Amino acid sequence: MIIAVANQKGGVGKTTTAVNLATALAAVGKRVLVVDADPQGNASTGLGIGRKDRDPSIYQVLVDGVPAAAALRQTAIPGLSILPADAALAGAEVELVDANRRSHRLADALDSLPPQDFVIIDCPPSLGLVTVNALVAADAVLVPLQSEFFALEGLSHLLGTIERVKAGLNRRLELLGIVLTMVDRRNRLSDQVCADVRAVMGAKVLKTMVPRNVRLSEAPSHGLPALIYDSGCAGSEAYLALARELLERIEGPLALAG
Repeated sequence: MIIAVANQKGGVGKTTTAVNLATALAAVGKRVLVVDADPQGNASTGLGIGRKDRDPSIYQVLVDGVPAAAALRQTAIPGLSILPADAALAGAEVELVDANRRSHRLADALDSLPPQDFVIIDCPPSLGLVTVNALVAADAVLVPLQSEFFALEGLSHLLGTIERVKAGLNRRLELLGIVLTMVDRRNRLSDQVCADVRAVMGAKVLKTMVPRNVRLSEAPSHGLPALIYDSGCAGSEAYLALARELLERIEGPLALAG
């Protein structure tokens, strides 16, 4: 299954969610590929892929037609690989405008790779052509939503984009769920925002909430997912719970049996 982790707002925990969800899925024996589709390359950093080890990157795959297998990197985590990104990807928005199958470049690249149980795409904080490529390639979208006052602002725009891509380019695309991130249960506003989001979006909001947690912020500077950096912290436990909830939603309640 291919899951695009998307939200056009920055700073909502997209990369943290993509990296740690992928790690949690690998930890239960799934074969997982992370696609770093953000020019900032933070998912690559968070999985220990240095700047000098990203050539070729997803940019060359999308723009120059380099085979995806040539850009594939294995991480230190068993069962988890990555297509890394660097700053060059920022130019892809312009360079793909006149390209053949410009919206399907990522889908075509992933089709050329051996099958994975899960592909997690870390989308850029925009709704441009790279994100459209991710949505065309994906089976489902996971939306991290920060529990702040303007949480719902822009969500309708993203949902509209998902529906347009589904109607015109990828009929199988579905909203897998919304995960509330950076939740501070000591803050009454945070609780109110969470309640408001659930009132508007109903069952699309996942039960698991990711707390505001300093260990989640520290882990990328060590080139590690939080689940490896500190498996016992509240953030790591939340992402393990998120992986379990998503597996149950996707595969049924017996997904983790055995």
